[in-house]
Amino acid sequence: MSIAPIKAFSEKAKADAALKESLKACQKIKELRALAQEHGFEIEENSLYPPNEPQFTEDQLSERLAKALLRV
Repeated sequence: MSIAPIKAFSEKAKADAALKESLKACQKIKELRALAQEHGFEIEENSLYPPNEPQFTEDQLSERLAKALLRV
């Protein structure tokens, strides 16, 4: 399990306004993973959760996903 694809996807979303909006609209992990895959990133679900270091910021995610992935 590597967090490299998550980090790369997060960085791309920071630079691409349309992708950032699409990411923020995701309410479920499967939606986030499908969006990442559409953009060429294969993300394993287990690598999204703690104890792995979060690769997304709270402002990149919907409230629901921020709570699940960032423990906010």
